[in-house]
Amino acid sequence: MELFRSEEMQLCQLMIPAEAARDTIAALGEVGMLQFKDLNADRTAFQRTYANQIKRCDEMARQLRFFTSEVEKAGILVAPRLSAGQGLMEFDALEQKLGQLESELLELNANSDRLHRSHNELLELQLVLERAGTFFEDARSSADRAQRESATAAYADSTRTPDIGAPLLESAQAFEPKAVQLGFVAGTIPVEKLAAFERLLFRATRGNMFLKFTPVGSVADPATGERVEKAVFVVFFAGERARQKILKICEAFSANRYPFPDDISRQRQMNAEVNGRLRELHTTLEAGDRLREGVLQAISLNLEAWSIQVRREKGIYHTLNKLSVDVTRKVLVAEAWVPVAAKARVQDALRTAAARAASPVGTVFQPLVTYEQPPTFFQTSNKTSAFQDIVDAYGIARYREANPAVFSIVTFPFLFAVMFGDIGHGIIMLMFALLLVIRERKLAKQDLGDILGMMFGGRYVILLMAIFSIFTGMIYNEMFSVVTTWFGRTRFACATDHTLTDPVTIMMNPDSCPSAFSTGLEMTTRGTPFAFGVDPAWHGTRTELSFLNSMKMKMSIVLGVVQMNAGIILSYFNQRYFADSLSTLCEFIPQMIFLNGMFGYLCVLILMKWATGSTADLYHTLIYMFLSPGDVDCGGKCPENKMFAGQAGLQVFLLLMCFISVPWMLLPKPLILKKRHEARSQRSASYGLLQPDDNAYRFQRFTDEESVSGESAVVGSSRHGASAAGHGGGHEEEFEFGEVMVHQMIHTIEFVLGAISNTASYLRLWALSLAHSQLSAVFYDRLLMGSIRGGGSPIAIFIAFFVFTCATIGVLLVMESLSAFLHALRLHWVEFNNKFYHGDGYQFMPFSFEVIDKEPL
Repeated sequence: MELFRSEEMQLCQLMIPAEAARDTIAALGEVGMLQFKDLNADRTAFQRTYANQIKRCDEMARQLRFFTSEVEKAGILVAPRLSAGQGLMEFDALEQKLGQLESELLELNANSDRLHRSHNELLELQLVLERAGTFFEDARSSADRAQRESATAAYADSTRTPDIGAPLLESAQAFEPKAVQLGFVAGTIPVEKLAAFERLLFRATRGNMFLKFTPVGSVADPATGERVEKAVFVVFFAGERARQKILKICEAFSANRYPFPDDISRQRQMNAEVNGRLRELHTTLEAGDRLREGVLQAISLNLEAWSIQVRREKGIYHTLNKLSVDVTRKVLVAEAWVPVAAKARVQDALRTAAARAASPVGTVFQPLVTYEQPPTFFQTSNKTSAFQDIVDAYGIARYREANPAVFSIVTFPFLFAVMFGDIGHGIIMLMFALLLVIRERKLAKQDLGDILGMMFGGRYVILLMAIFSIFTGMIYNEMFSVVTTWFGRTRFACATDHTLTDPVTIMMNPDSCPSAFSTGLEMTTRGTPFAFGVDPAWHGTRTELSFLNSMKMKMSIVLGVVQMNAGIILSYFNQRYFADSLSTLCEFIPQMIFLNGMFGYLCVLILMKWATGSTADLYHTLIYMFLSPGDVDCGGKCPENKMFAGQAGLQVFLLLMCFISVPWMLLPKPLILKKRHEARSQRSASYGLLQPDDNAYRFQRFTDEESVSGESAVVGSSRHGASAAGHGGGHEEEFEFGEVMVHQMIHTIEFVLGAISNTASYLRLWALSLAHSQLSAVFYDRLLMGSIRGGGSPIAIFIAFFVFTCATIGVLLVMESLSAFLHALRLHWVEFNNKFYHGDGYQFMPFSFEVIDKEPL
């Protein structure tokens, strides 16, 4: 069972020649099985040996990110890396190549930006010439029309008979205002700023201006290149002071001003020149874009390969910075954790690296004896990794302790299915899971987002949850809350008409058997239960809810006690593996007695009641086991509660054993640890010869004893371990009896109270199963069947079916499945794991190119 315990680890020392250091680390990165220790933790990042190389890698990574953004903006696909040698270059050559490409691309971008800016400015100038010319043409037409009207009026006045008062008005008519030369400013401005622009112009000039504007639609802004809704404006004014104010206001509002001649012929000439320059710029832009696209196409061919190479180079130099350099600077010393099973691959990689670097001296690879806790490493596949991630989210397993992920592969989807059991819902979930599994390779290469990506990562968890949901749905005999007869007909029949045995007919036609809904059904053949699952006759009757409540509640307790017992048994396997006989004697045995003395006995009574058909009240039996020990049948008032001979004596014995087990868990272990510490203190320190295997490659075993008292660890020279009394005194810590006693007291209280609360916590299996079943029944009966029974029109039935489908998917398949998932997760984390799982280890994180290649640049 490869997942039951983590891989055996070993701390090794590597002495690498300086000239082969880079090739050696690269070869070890290909293997991906060494976790290097940082031997320069006291140094800052800038004080390390290869700080300059990392800076160069960071600069190249910046250049590659720039190339990636430019390629994506151009809509060019990045070519995948087809082989390991594609685009591979020397570090210095790659740095020079990237620098040249960046300079070339920056120059092309700058030229393109300048050309686009000039092009956009010319487009705006063309609009100004067109729209402002229209203003002036309209103004000239209006002036000519006014002049003609004035001349006509003057002629009419001259032909009129002179009035007696005319001479008196000649002096007033002779006065005419002096002509003033008006100036104007033309340009473009965003439409959203136009109202504020007009108000400020009016206030700054005190109304001595005239603004004429017209919208021109969406135009590319020369400054930003973005398309903005703009308008062409012309401001007429008089005087130099007004001109200066208007120019400052245009600058404040980011209005682009353009020259506009007064003469019509000059306007036409200027318009022709602008059109010619636009055609030239358009040709130049197309040539520049083709050149830039060609450069980006060439970059995209090797962009992925270069990115991987830079990531790896940076990872290599980060790892080299963890190594210590000797005084001669000819050898680099490394310490790394390596799985024992991977040592042969590591040694082959070291020999290959030495040959590749043409180093006259190979890397020295030797094991070290250490008292540090090794990292935890589990070999998982794509099918088991999701279950391991569920366990790791609770805590990383302590080195070599039992791994709950092995059992979670079965127990997690099963407990989920107990709460989610329905054949129809399970089939829909199975179809979704099979879609993810069948399209696994294609979906793995896509960016699925957070939610769908999480579902894809747990596709095999969803697959098993769906399969187990179909299984428990068969046990509950529910398919979208409709009963099935796949395993035969019911053993019950109508009390008034034994020919009516079909539960669906009785449920759909209540008038056919009224007694089924008042007195119940009758079993036709006693002693022959239904073949598999719940008899379909229970569905729709008035006793259905009480029957299913009783069955599911008792089933939840049985499942919970079995899983908690499995957790305590796993703690025994941990204690046996780490040679911790004291914890076995003072924790495992009393815990088994306490849990099974109460709730194990209750499970036995439940199974007996199911097997014998007893009518005993188990609530009363369990409560009065504590309130009135030895009294099973209430002093003869409830004889049905006595299920077997000697039950009263057995209950008294179990109760006494439960009371004894509490001080058994609390006192002996701290006292024995104190005696051991006193005996050790009286002995003088002695050093013995190391065994041959002790000096080589074996790991340290941590016991519960050590985690409580801090005493010297046991270093195992074989799977069963050997005492390290001769050479383990160097790391002994101070023993505090008070701390040990408090720790043991907390542990005891937590288990005693947890045995009760955890058992009650498993009743969530019953509650959520009942809620799922009743919600499904409500949606089916009220939404779907309500419209059918009511004789609704086809449109009403279709709408009801649509609402039923949406409610089933949204509420039952999404919300209910998420709720059941979270409750199953809690049952494993709290009720199961806390019986044996410490979860205080740390993850094995090797230097691996496979991991580095997936990291962002």
